[in-house]
Amino acid sequence: MTGSIGAVRPTTILLVRHGQTATTGSVLPGRAPGLHLSERGRAQAERVAEQLATLRQRPSTLYCSPLERARETAAPIGRALGLRPRVERGLLECDFGEWTGESLARLRRRREWRLVQHAPSAFRFPAGESFAEMQRRIWDALEALAARHPGETVVAVSHADPIKAAVTYAQGVPLDLFQRTVIGTCSVSALALGAGAPVALCVNAGALAEVLG
Repeated sequence: MTGSIGAVRPTTILLVRHGQTATTGSVLPGRAPGLHLSERGRAQAERVAEQLATLRQRPSTLYCSPLERARETAAPIGRALGLRPRVERGLLECDFGEWTGESLARLRRRREWRLVQHAPSAFRFPAGESFAEMQRRIWDALEALAARHPGETVVAVSHADPIKAAVTYAQGVPLDLFQRTVIGTCSVSALALGAGAPVALCVNAGALAEVLG
């Protein structure tokens, strides 16, 4: 039955991608330190914080990736919800290894880019993480959060590729097709975990303007 997630009350995890930075869409920043939200990104973070504060089931806990752009997105959310952001390393961006900091325009000209887009399960970033390892890492982190907060609503601020990997895993989409999902800056994707099979409640909510211009 549509919408049925069992008798046990699941944990709802609200995955928020960090706000826009000066290099969003042009550079693969990865885990390099020192990348902060742009003015627009800060405004996005304030807006999503206001939206989350209106939820009927108020989030009980707030987690974020340790990178600056994620912590800066979590800060206004924490203020709006009266929660202190807690760093969760499982929410980190993918480790892009030697590709960290490269321009996307240059990377798209590489032969390996086709694998990244069409066969990501077979690709590992040079001296970095594979997509399969990234997906397993974030899913393990989300399952741990669900076990830690049964039946609650949890906000987790992360990054585009990890969120995309988690959402598609919940939907049963093969990893080789995960690039067909878009996760916009400061969008919210909601998953229900802990009551049988995971359920994707919504994906990329609030990012229509970014996706369609």
